[in-house]
Amino acid sequence: MVPGNKTDPVVMVVDDEPELRSLLSEYFERHQFTVRTAQDALSARALVAEAVPDVAILDINMPGENGLSLARWLRETHPGIGLVMLTTAGDSVDRIVGLELGADDYLPKPFEVRELLARVRALVRRLRAEVTPQPSVTPITTTRVRFGQCALDLDSRQLFSHDGVEVPVTASEFELLALFASHPNRPLNRDQIMEQAHNRGWDVFDRSIDLRVMRLRRKVERNPDKPEVIKTVRNVGYVFVPVDDDVNRPTRSGIGLD
Repeated sequence: MVPGNKTDPVVMVVDDEPELRSLLSEYFERHQFTVRTAQDALSARALVAEAVPDVAILDINMPGENGLSLARWLRETHPGIGLVMLTTAGDSVDRIVGLELGADDYLPKPFEVRELLARVRALVRRLRAEVTPQPSVTPITTTRVRFGQCALDLDSRQLFSHDGVEVPVTASEFELLALFASHPNRPLNRDQIMEQAHNRGWDVFDRSIDLRVMRLRRKVERNPDKPEVIKTVRNVGYVFVPVDDDVNRPTRSGIGLD
C-alpha cells in the first residue's frame, strides 16, 4: 500500500481473492485514495481498530465470517462509515439483506473497476456533505411535524420518538423528511426528490433515495414492511401521509398507494 495524503479518502477492501485486492488497491491508489486491504473479516476488524476508513468494500461470500456479518458489525459500531457490498451476480437475496443491514450500495461480480470507483467517489461526497448540516430545503412555518409515532423538529433538525427520545438521522435523511413535511399527501417522484432533497454532488445512479426511505421507515413506521406514513405510490414514487390524531390512523388522499 502506498501511503496517501492525509486528505485522501481511505477505503478498506475486504475480499478473500488476493488478485482482486491487489487490483483494487493499485487502481484506487492511482485515483488519490488511501487503500487498506484485508483477506477476511477478522483482519478487517483489526484494521478498523487501528483507524476507521471512510468506505469499506466488502465481499459477501468469504470463508469464515461473511461480509453480511461484518457489515452488520461495522454499521452498529461505526454508523458513519460507507458500505459497498460485492455480491454474486443475480443473487438478489444477499443484495436485499445487505441493504437492510445498512449498506449504501452494491455491485455484482464481475464488475468494472471504473464503475466501482465512480460509486465510491459518489458515496464519499455524500458522506462528507452530511458532516455539515445543510439548510432546510423549503421554508416551513410549523416547528414540529408528526411522522407516525415520531416528531420531526425542523428548527433543531432532530427526530424524536413518541416518548421524547432522539432518533438519530443523517443530514440527508433530515432533508428528505423536511421535503415530505412540506408536501403532505402529495406524491413525489424520484426526479423531484433528487432535485429538491439531495446534494448536487451525488451521481445520478445513486440509490440514496430508496435506501433513505427504507431506513426512515424503520425509524418512523410501526411496521416498516407495511408502511402507513411514508408510502409507495405505484409507478410514481413516495408520499408522506400525515397521521389523523383523532383516530390515530393515517389520513388517506384517494390516490393509489402501496
